[in-house]
Amino acid sequence: MSKLLPTRTLPDFTVPLIDGGQFQLSQRLGDNFTLLLFYRGVHCPICKMQLRELQRKLGDFAERGITVVAISMDSQERAQKSVDEWGVDELLLGYGLGEDMARDLGLYISSGRPGSEEPAIFSEPGMLLVKPDQTLYFTSVQSMPFTRPPLDELLKGIDYALENDYPARGELAKAD
Repeated sequence: MSKLLPTRTLPDFTVPLIDGGQFQLSQRLGDNFTLLLFYRGVHCPICKMQLRELQRKLGDFAERGITVVAISMDSQERAQKSVDEWGVDELLLGYGLGEDMARDLGLYISSGRPGSEEPAIFSEPGMLLVKPDQTLYFTSVQSMPFTRPPLDELLKGIDYALENDYPARGELAKAD
């Protein structure tokens, strides 16, 4: 797993979208930020709650010039099941993120538990906020499914950052 550093350029990647299109990071950067929300997949009830909340707040992000996409390593069939069962049809929902790219993006990777609905391999949750120049501004990557950053707090932080031209922090950390 690589360690992404704020102010460094994120690798470009493309994933298919459940609506039939595709999401390519370099082609979908928001005016102020792009929020990449990585979720575990349709098997995760916490992801269901998080994506439903994210859909309710899409207008709040759009008002701030932020493009939002939720992405998983799920297959198209499993991603479609998320849309159908969770009611998140307004979200840009990407699927089929490859394991290598998930690792390049600093996500933790887990293997499915025998007898569970988990796929053989999937990424754990992560949230990356990317600037329009494709550099990383903020990251929250988790090795477990619980205790995700509250979206209201993220929005408040974004407001502060935009109003005060607040720089990315943590850029001096040592990369792997």
